Parts: sequence; structure tokens; C-alpha cells
Amino acid sequence: MTAPHIKRPWWETGVVYQIYPRSFRDSNGDGIGDIAGIRERLDYVVGLGVDAIWLSPIFPSPMADFGYDVADYCDVAAIFGDLAEFDALLAEVHSRGLKLVLDFVPNHSSTAHPWFAESRSSRDNPKRDWYFWRDPAADTNGERRPPNNWTSDMGGSAWAFDAATGQYYLHTFLKEQADLDWRNPEVRAAMTDVLRFWFDRGVDGFRIDVLWHCAKAEDLRDNPLNPAFTPQMGEKLKVLQHHSAHQPEIHEIAAAFRALADGYGERLLVGEICLPLDQLMTYYGTAEAPGVHLPFNFQLLEAPWDAAAIGAIIAAYEAALPPDGWPNWVLGSHDAPRLAARIGEAQARVAAMLLLTLRGTPTLYQGDELGIGKVTIPPDRIRDPQDLRQPGLGLGRDGARTPMPWTDDPFAGFGSAEPWLPLNDDWRTRNVAAQDHDEGSMLNLTRRLLALRRLHSALTVGNLTLLPAEDEVLQYERCDGDERLLVALNFGSRERQVSVPEGSKVVEKMLSTVRMQPDGVVLGANEGVIWRLEHA
Repeated sequence: MTAPHIKRPWWETGVVYQIYPRSFRDSNGDGIGDIAGIRERLDYVVGLGVDAIWLSPIFPSPMADFGYDVADYCDVAAIFGDLAEFDALLAEVHSRGLKLVLDFVPNHSSTAHPWFAESRSSRDNPKRDWYFWRDPAADTNGERRPPNNWTSDMGGSAWAFDAATGQYYLHTFLKEQADLDWRNPEVRAAMTDVLRFWFDRGVDGFRIDVLWHCAKAEDLRDNPLNPAFTPQMGEKLKVLQHHSAHQPEIHEIAAAFRALADGYGERLLVGEICLPLDQLMTYYGTAEAPGVHLPFNFQLLEAPWDAAAIGAIIAAYEAALPPDGWPNWVLGSHDAPRLAARIGEAQARVAAMLLLTLRGTPTLYQGDELGIGKVTIPPDRIRDPQDLRQPGLGLGRDGARTPMPWTDDPFAGFGSAEPWLPLNDDWRTRNVAAQDHDEGSMLNLTRRLLALRRLHSALTVGNLTLLPAEDEVLQYERCDGDERLLVALNFGSRERQVSVPEGSKVVEKMLSTVRMQPDGVVLGANEGVIWRLEHA
């Protein structure tokens, strides 16, 4: 039977394109991307065929963590522009039929935020308990030590001592990022006003940074030690974050965010949540208290690039979804190594087909549509605070944040000055202009995949059924009503046969990830194919 189509929110059929503003396009020659630069390249974004753009933080910030240390939640950093330029961008995004999603950073503010300046000014300041301030503890020798054993995700203790008031404050990340206390109703009210400020301007949603960290155990008790810890893992993993994150109260906070967003109509909330699958699913909330629309699904970012492993991830994720939970998938981000650097360009093409044919909302990260791989970052050009503080641990994110290469002109058409980070090593040949004219390019493959999604409801709202396949092959069927599509992905370097579902026949090869592919129901090495099926 053909199920009747229902009206769906825009994100269920849409594709989100993440823009890292510092690295998209520099309009004024200071080496840093900006809002005006994004406006200059909106034709490109529309031409890709995506439905929404998500901007990493654009708020005023000392940039200790490149905008994730917010000093003013209701303004735009001067290096990116101003509110008037943001409003112009938003209007133009909407006029082109796109949506715009902002980053929201509720767990912590910059220590340069006026709230924190007040809080640290004295122990009896009215904003003192907007943050976590605690007296020192003492070790067995009577020496001062932090209040508990919590570790920062950037390494070392999660507590910084403030000599002026003789207490420690909590920072889950850098010491320049002080954690806000979400048990304080004044904090909740102030941050709710932030969301209203941007919703009232017309933004279409938020990606909520480190949502699972926003609630801590009320007594701030020690975390249990990690029995599997080794020094190579980094100090962050000395303890298990049982009391410093993912507390029951977080769902009340998420439900309040959702109630506010729903009051504005079709507004999207995406939650950054790095937790095991069973815990991740709780962030959808309940029928009585819905949570975020899309708890970010990062499983593919670190999964072994293996057909059987990926198939198992898909099956487990689909089985774990609550009845009304809509899936989502991510293969690249500003925090993860570049996909093509991890699995190679040939498999990056296969990965693009995977991302854009799975059931659910895909998020595509800027530059992945070009197949940008490993980028050489000389020691004197490192900017990521993770690498600056923990050199040699391989935690750096700079390689994912390098500027978009637009042309083979000086500075790759990014701007008129040396960019803040180096360009990809092969920018003279791997750039938008070069790939635009190459029918077999990664860019044009991405465009064709996105166009197919728009044309075929089976690829957006259709059911997904995993199918038996040969070694190194992942196969699944996408169906919507009478439309049936077979997706087959070869994760290996040998030709493979494709298993057509019993009682079905292939009637059309719709798209391949390689330029030259043999006819018939065969997968070439490192090839992904979409076929149209009919009943035999």
C-alpha cells in the first residue's frame, strides 16, 4: 500500500550545509571570512542544492576557542560584520528559499563576558552564582587543590583558581570558558532571552553546543576514575563524566528550549550530544516533554570505514529511534579530521553517496563536497587551542577549518590577503572553479546526489531496508509508495556483484560515483551506485 504523504517540517526532507564563517570567504582583505563573504557566495550554496545553512559562532568573542567563548550572545563580532549585515544575510538567505541556523553556546560563556566579570568581582556579587565558584580543597599535605577531580575536555583540571576572591571556577573546556550554572533560574531566563532575540530576528533554528554538559550533579561530587585510562588517551579521560555531564535535569532544559522554539512555528533545534546510542536517544524527549528535534548522530565520524561495521551502525541506530524520532547523519564537521584525509578520495565519493541516501537529515560540511583531504599546517601556523596546549596528541582541528578554495587565483580566491590558516595543499587544482567545469568532479557528484534527493521522495522520506551483500559491500533499498531505489556501496578495491532483491529487477542505473562504470548490475572498485527497481 502507498502511505498517504503528510506535511513534514522542512528539515525532514532538507539537507543542512555547515559554514565555518572564518573560512568561507573573506570580503574585506583581513584574512578572515565574514558575513559579507557568505553573501557573496550564496549563489554557490543555492547551486549545491542544499536547504539550510548552519553558521558556526559569529558572536563577539576574544576567540580563545574561535567563537565558542562568547562575550555577547546578542551581537555580531566585528571581524564578521555587524547586526545590520547579519539581517541582510538572513533576508537574502530567505529570499533564495534557504533556512539559516545559528550556533547557540549555553554551557559556558567567555570569561570576558560582562556576566562573568561581575561574577568574579566579589563573593557577594548578585551574579556570583551564575557560575560555579567553590572553595579550594586540601590534599594530604594541606596544599590547595581543586574542589573535585573533574577534568577539562582540553586537558588538566576543570577548575581554575581566582586569586582575587580565593575560589575556583569551573570550566569544562578552556579556562577562558567559564561554565554557567543552569540550576540558577536567572541564568535560564537570561539565556532564554538570547534565543528569543534571534528567533525574533527570523533565524530558523539553533545547533546547541555541548548540550549534554549543561547540567551537573548538584553536589559536584567526584567523578569515578576511568579504569581503562592510559596517558596516551589524554587527561580528559582520567575520569568518567558521570556527574559532570548528562544529568537528569538536562531533559527539562531541552524541553524548555523546544517549547520556546515550537512557539515560533517551524524552528529547528539540533543538539550536540556525544554520548552512547541509548543515552543519545533520550534527547528526543517524550510525547509529554519533547526534546531537541535532531540529537546529532556522530557515529559515522569515528566508525571504522568498513561495510559491515557501517551496516551494523545503521541497523542499531534505526532500531533505537523512538516512534516519532527523525534520524540524522553527519560525516564531517569543524571538530573532526577531514573525511577524505581519513578514507581517501575514492571512498570519500562513496561516503557522499552514503550520507545523501540514508534515511534522515544529512549535514554536509563545507569543503567536503570538494574532497579536501589532509592539509599541511606548519607549527607556526597552528591556531587550534587543543594543539597549542597539547602538542603532539593529534587532537587538532585546524585541518578541518582551512579556507574554502574558490579559484586558482592568489589565495585561492578566498580573499585578497594571506588567510588565517593555510589552504589545502592542492588548492590550485582542487577548488570550486576547477571542479565546476569537471563533470566527474566530487563537486558535481555532490550536486547530482542532492538533485536526486529533491526529485525522489524515496531518498528523503522513504523507508530504508538493509539488504544482504557480498563482503565489502553495503546495500539498502529506499522505498516510498511504488518508487523503489537500490543503493549499493563498494568499500573495497575489487569489483563486486550486486544482489538484487528477490522478485525485483533493475530498470535503470541512476547514478554512479565513478566516471566510467560497466553496464549491468556490477559494482566497480570503490564505486557506489543507485539503481531504480521494479517488481519482476
